[in-house]
Amino acid sequence: MLVVIVILTAIGVVCGIIIYVVNRVLPPEDEALKKTEEISNCLPGMNCGACGYPGCFAYAQALAKNPELISESTCATVLQNQEMLEGLGSALGIKLNPSIGKKALVYCTGDTRVLGDYSGAKSCKAASRYVGGTKKCPYGCLGFGDCVEVCPEGAIHMDKERNIAVIDPEKCNGCGLCVKECPKNIIKLVPANTKIAFLCSYDSLKDIPGREKCDRGCIHCRKCYKACEYEAIVWNKEKAIPEFDIEKCTLCGACVKACPQNTLTEFSNILRKVPV
Repeated sequence: MLVVIVILTAIGVVCGIIIYVVNRVLPPEDEALKKTEEISNCLPGMNCGACGYPGCFAYAQALAKNPELISESTCATVLQNQEMLEGLGSALGIKLNPSIGKKALVYCTGDTRVLGDYSGAKSCKAASRYVGGTKKCPYGCLGFGDCVEVCPEGAIHMDKERNIAVIDPEKCNGCGLCVKECPKNIIKLVPANTKIAFLCSYDSLKDIPGREKCDRGCIHCRKCYKACEYEAIVWNKEKAIPEFDIEKCTLCGACVKACPQNTLTEFSNILRKVPV
């Protein structure tokens, strides 16, 4: 029995020495990896890719290097979960709140006629390959609802009257899946606190022969720009469209009233602007 005890004690001592040596010889855990793991533990782990990264761990790696990325590539699930939001903010060392998020907006009013009978697959992607789309405006919503199918929150519906997609800002969590699904690239993510929505995507600098904007498209008259007394509108000369400064905008409504095409509306009025 004494021999057994001695042997076990010897084994324990040897193992202890080995552990001590290993701890002294091996380099300490990389701080970046520790930070990444800490951040990753605060993410949902769904690996949906909506943030723009292959998975939650890859997203955590990017955030560990640059915490400010949270304002550009926001995890929609985290924004809907206060506990996750607080945990992630603590891990990043910054205060987070849902207002840093994004909402999806369809840059189209739908007032464009169909070019002709289309008997192909009822899919926006398929229709976009058919002479560039089935609508007179080459940049208009095709109306087959590919975006509706991918929305995890049920925030998108098709307006049957105008045959376009309409996104409910209240339900949208800014995941961006609809943005990736739209073949016409007319769905964009905008700041959640956006005040004025610009409902036109027609690029006058890239006119397509035989196609034209709808009757409600922006005519680049700059009346909205001239009507703003608070310098909240900047005229983008390169694209010939108005751009809005959220911080300066007071929601006075002057630009909306000045627009002869009825292309502008308050972001919160999207559902009323395009009838359900």
